[in-house]
Amino acid sequence: MTESQAPRIHRPPIVVLGVQPNDPPFRLVEIAGELAGKAHSVLDVIEIAREVGLDDVDLDDPDVVRWVGGDKFTWTTFWPRRRSAR
Repeated sequence: MTESQAPRIHRPPIVVLGVQPNDPPFRLVEIAGELAGKAHSVLDVIEIAREVGLDDVDLDDPDVVRWVGGDKFTWTTFWPRRRSAR
């Protein structure tokens, strides 16, 4: 199989990684494979994209944004932290 016949793997320019348990929780945002910032909401993702020159980002387009560990509505961890055993 030649390179031109091989299937192409498309990586969206924006990748929003899973929720990090913190106070408040956040998601890391990668743009073009580089860490671009920390987002606490969808608005932060849009702002980070604008800062690198990506205007009018469609957060619902899988060719533009890949959501890891949830979608654009996932901003908290599902399970509460465990309390330490006494």
